[in-house]
Amino acid sequence: MPKAIFTVGPVLSFRGIKGDQWQVTALIGIRRGSKIPTLHVDGHKCPVPRVLLATSKETILRYDLSCDLGQQERVVQYGIAEDGPAWEFSIPGREYAPRVAYVSCNGFTDSSGLRKLALPEHAVWADLLCNHDRKLRPKKDYVLDKEQLWHEGRIHDKGLKRFHLLSMGGDQIYFDSIWEDIKALKRWVGLSRKEQLEFKVNSTLEKEIEAYYLGLYSTRWLPETRRDWGREHNLDAADAMARIPTVMMWDDHDIFDGWGSYSPAMQNCPLFQALIRHARRAFWVFQMQHSLENLPQLEALKRANVSIQDPQFEPIQWGEQLKDDPLALPLLDSQPGFSFGHHLGPLSLFVADLRTERSRTQIMGSYTWTAFQQWLNTLQVGEPKHPGSKCQHLILMSSVPVAHPKLSLAEGLLDTFGQDHVLDSNADDLKDHWSHGDHEGERKRLLETLTKIAEDRLLRVSIASGDVHVAAWGSCYRRDIPPTSNWAQIQQFTSSGIVHPSLIGVAERLFLQLLNSTASKVQSIDVQHCVEMMIFPGHNRYIMPARNWMAFELDMGGERGCKLWTTWRCENESGFSNHLQAVHPAQL
Repeated sequence: MPKAIFTVGPVLSFRGIKGDQWQVTALIGIRRGSKIPTLHVDGHKCPVPRVLLATSKETILRYDLSCDLGQQERVVQYGIAEDGPAWEFSIPGREYAPRVAYVSCNGFTDSSGLRKLALPEHAVWADLLCNHDRKLRPKKDYVLDKEQLWHEGRIHDKGLKRFHLLSMGGDQIYFDSIWEDIKALKRWVGLSRKEQLEFKVNSTLEKEIEAYYLGLYSTRWLPETRRDWGREHNLDAADAMARIPTVMMWDDHDIFDGWGSYSPAMQNCPLFQALIRHARRAFWVFQMQHSLENLPQLEALKRANVSIQDPQFEPIQWGEQLKDDPLALPLLDSQPGFSFGHHLGPLSLFVADLRTERSRTQIMGSYTWTAFQQWLNTLQVGEPKHPGSKCQHLILMSSVPVAHPKLSLAEGLLDTFGQDHVLDSNADDLKDHWSHGDHEGERKRLLETLTKIAEDRLLRVSIASGDVHVAAWGSCYRRDIPPTSNWAQIQQFTSSGIVHPSLIGVAERLFLQLLNSTASKVQSIDVQHCVEMMIFPGHNRYIMPARNWMAFELDMGGERGCKLWTTWRCENESGFSNHLQAVHPAQL
């Protein structure tokens, strides 16, 4: 079988723990009409793959790579039969928390951003992969720093890989190029606002939009030059997704820049509705790894006197919708979006969909809030005979930061002057934030919800976020609770981007000064809750302007519980720097 048969993939996806199985799938695209490849995993032939999508050019397949959990972690090999390419991924031991890498912003809003990079485009991916797998490191001139050396003895010297999961918190692909690449949309940008709102999408344009959304994943995730999967390691996003099972959630660029933060009239115009429809279908197949035929349409909530300001959709019973798919993601029932969660022994991971129902004044709709709160009530309190079954740390994946410097003056100016322009992201970037004035009520609700479950279950809550193209650390806390009751302190860890450049232009450096100045001020949410930006570990400012990735790793040795270590790896001109922060076990 020719190695160049792949059009995309393999892309690993973590589906959860079922019984004693660590469930993993692999998405692979092949040219239409090609023979379906046979995959082997852990020494066994994979079942016949499920067809997720068939177009005139390619067929998208999903393979089952699920493996049995053992008492100790181990490495599993999978690949194409008959001496085809092969890869490895790691499985944690039963009742042990997985080690998790976190990334966001895997692309560019503007390709001219490449010129701003001190190191090559995929340098941060290469660093993540060299930290993950010793075999991928260059044979010469690779020097380990002291943080990497600490992991050598406990992981790599035992023949293991560092990460069991790769959390991708948004902007896995950038569709902003659609405004330039589709001629009709390029003309649309130059129309008057009235003409834009009245613009009709004919059948020809509809097909062009559909083909663009379905086709760009192959172009971006496995470029043409990569499709032979030769023996050389490319150390890029494709390599990472083939070696670490992913947990993905979309953000605006997975649709197009600023989706959800435009005016109600623009959000509901025919063109925008066509774009979200096809972006949602492509996301369902390539990032969620589900069959396109299993995706129901979003239906507007059938209720009288509902404002169009905030989108209201009929909830979907995902359990019923996906009952015939044993490898379906654990999507929450009775919500219209894609939020889901995993319970992984001492660690639980909630992946929030902050785009499906987004508007300028709404982040999540009422059904999603209810489903989220019900899921929190399923967090394990543990069993005496199985201490590893108790959830000790909850990580919430929020594509946009909950704790971030609040720029009230800029918000006011952009609310006045920055309206509905798809090629100007400044206004929508600020409107996206939980800290924006229009979202403060929801931010308060989120913090109250998280601190309540932290107190009820006596656990620590941390938030992993991206989007803002910097690394940062913030703290959300209850000021009416003494500091010794650390459950009331929620840590926010921000990491972005893995490819997108940080704030390095002249104007961006001025903006960085404003961010650091504003970050020094504590944000009072109400009489109980505060948000405070912290000096970035190992840095003398609040904001670290560098491309970066992040690791979450539980130290399982403590008698009083697990300590969660967060590590940022930040790019600089000579290599990478390490920045660590610990989240201690919960105490009263």
